[in-house]
Amino acid sequence: MVTFREFFNALRQLEIDRTAPVIAHTSLSSFGEVHGGADTVLGALMGAYNTILMPAFTYKTMVIPEVGPPDNALRYGSGSAVNRMSEFFSPDMPADKLMGIVPETLRRRPGVHRSRHPILSFAGVNAEAALNAQTLDEPLAPIHALALDDGWVLLLGVNHTTNTSIHYAERMVSRKQFTRWALTPAGIVECPGFPGCSDGFHALAPHVAEIARSVLVGQALVTAVPIQGLVETVGKLIAADPLALLCGREECERCNAVRSSVSVKQ
Repeated sequence: MVTFREFFNALRQLEIDRTAPVIAHTSLSSFGEVHGGADTVLGALMGAYNTILMPAFTYKTMVIPEVGPPDNALRYGSGSAVNRMSEFFSPDMPADKLMGIVPETLRRRPGVHRSRHPILSFAGVNAEAALNAQTLDEPLAPIHALALDDGWVLLLGVNHTTNTSIHYAERMVSRKQFTRWALTPAGIVECPGFPGCSDGFHALAPHVAEIARSVLVGQALVTAVPIQGLVETVGKLIAADPLALLCGREECERCNAVRSSVSVKQ
């Protein structure tokens, strides 16, 4: 069984200054049995770092319109069943289950703030400036704020396919983004800057190996990568190969849309 002390000591072994902000992605089950569950992981994170950010995305708010912009990796008019199940966004809406239990546990903690993006919100401790930077047009602005403050990505029992900072890096080099729509109390809101597919992001690991730090906790690794170094590496990869980090699934609409945009530019 993994204990709080083991988690905390492992985080300190990464030798990240506690004043550096971190964005954490987690899979509690990857570590095996954890004494105290998600609260233990959060307690260790909050004990090790002053500023913590986690995605608290809410995909249940999304709707598919009848029409929209072209080349948007979306089949318009196909969402009749999905749209009936959509929910209005509110600040106290639970984070999507795909985020895992730890971000939702963080969101519910007293003193934790959450940004207001109806699909791509973040929850954070001592991260108000980063959270307030987010807009509908720039949903990944909180990561930009962390990068400017020499922040780090923490992958706790997960790989780079969960690493939202790679989407930010794609945005920085003008890789094709998408538009989605969300249901809010004020009506249906258009949300540009929606990122592409992340299924191919595992290919980044060897390229950031020299700047990454890892430590084993229970049955899984905790890996830390500086955001600025990650962004620079992704930028170089895409400059050398505009199709870098795309997934190999033939049916992936978003990756295929990126490929099409690249062929048009060439």
